[in-house]
Amino acid sequence: MELKFDFNNMMQSQVGVHGIDPAFIDRDAPLIRKAYQKVMDNRGKGWQEWCDLPYASDEYLDEMISYCGEVGKKAESFVVFGIGGSALGPLAVASSLLHLHHNELPRDKRNAPKLYVEDNVDPERMNALLDVIDLKTAYFNVITKSGETSETLTQFLIIYDKLTKLLGKEEAVKRIIVTTTVGKGTLYNIAAKEGFKVYDVQKGVGGRFSVLCPVGLVTFAVMGFDIKAMLKGAAEMAEQSACADIYRNPALMSAYLKWISMKQGKNVSVLMPYADSLKYMADFYCQIWAESLGKEVDDEGNVINAGQTPAKALGVTDQHSQVQLYTEGPFDKVVTFIAVDEYRSVATIPEGGVDACDFLKGHTMNELINAERKATEFALKKAGRSNFTIYMPAVNEKTVGELIMYFMYDTAFAGALLHIDTYNQPGVEEGKKATFAMLGRAGYEAKLKEVNAVKKESKYII
Repeated sequence: MELKFDFNNMMQSQVGVHGIDPAFIDRDAPLIRKAYQKVMDNRGKGWQEWCDLPYASDEYLDEMISYCGEVGKKAESFVVFGIGGSALGPLAVASSLLHLHHNELPRDKRNAPKLYVEDNVDPERMNALLDVIDLKTAYFNVITKSGETSETLTQFLIIYDKLTKLLGKEEAVKRIIVTTTVGKGTLYNIAAKEGFKVYDVQKGVGGRFSVLCPVGLVTFAVMGFDIKAMLKGAAEMAEQSACADIYRNPALMSAYLKWISMKQGKNVSVLMPYADSLKYMADFYCQIWAESLGKEVDDEGNVINAGQTPAKALGVTDQHSQVQLYTEGPFDKVVTFIAVDEYRSVATIPEGGVDACDFLKGHTMNELINAERKATEFALKKAGRSNFTIYMPAVNEKTVGELIMYFMYDTAFAGALLHIDTYNQPGVEEGKKATFAMLGRAGYEAKLKEVNAVKKESKYII
């Protein structure tokens, strides 16, 4: 395992009374063991099939690398249609590994298609996409595990119609890859009838835990990433997460520290990477943490309204927008920094030039960004604010695989500590059903009556 985890600034010895007494870890050892065992006992079972994703066979991966690699060579643009985990995971990983202005590079410098991840149904966004891509050289990955996601089906219907009219059906079929559950759902039925290339989303892999299955791997293979190295990193983190000793298991330790912090009233969890390449990792974290832990009832049906609100920030940018609140506002937050030891490039500040800013001259931006991170850690520590740091030696396929798998196990252990169903999402499903009803989908007539009854009661509108 290449990632390192520093939780010193979570403890009372560093941040005072608002920190955690290490004696709590011994006190809560039975609860920790029970939560750990719950996750371990269910590895590879039910909705924890995501635990097996790092161990995909070479034969399976080689086929994907071959097919998707050919798409990458032919495509000028590669477009992902999905929402939630079907978009946030691919976007977070791809953004971490691509040149920061990838789509603006000439083809000979990027060696991969332009990448667009379209995760909304704002009509302006769809038309804006069509303004910047050439359908004659574009390929598409339509992702929905259930095959029933309204937003993604809408995007698919619009694009397939345009491709068919422009290129003819035979060629249009070649431009679309479908990633869904084989044998189930509207999208799979369409794919089977039309003849699209299909990659299966395993039955027990939920959307927010799916980035290391074809939901993400197809895109990563198209873009030329080393998906075997990514899964190797994920496997190493999975093995570390299987360690029963909390002091050697970073996912279990961080889950426990955030769980005890919730009990102390710290109901906000901030993820603040100090690398533009990791900016969208905060979006990925926000989904997996919020959707997994925000639950009304526990395993026994008791109303507990559990959860910790995730927030995203970017260092250094948000030192100038959010850190004021973190250092002097309510004691209701835990801040997680992501530090990068070696960036992919070095930018040196010249020693000559203007007669000012001498303290900067001769240094690098690499030194500056790390000094800014350490300064923010210092400021939070001095103010008695809980924070811990994840250190990445570099941002590459292997370390990103480790980070993704860490987030998954961190979430799983936290859900077990909260005694909730980490993998359901009844709040999301209610909104989906209401959407189906308002669009007139058969079978949702009773839900439409319920929605309309609520609308009639609305009277406080200015």
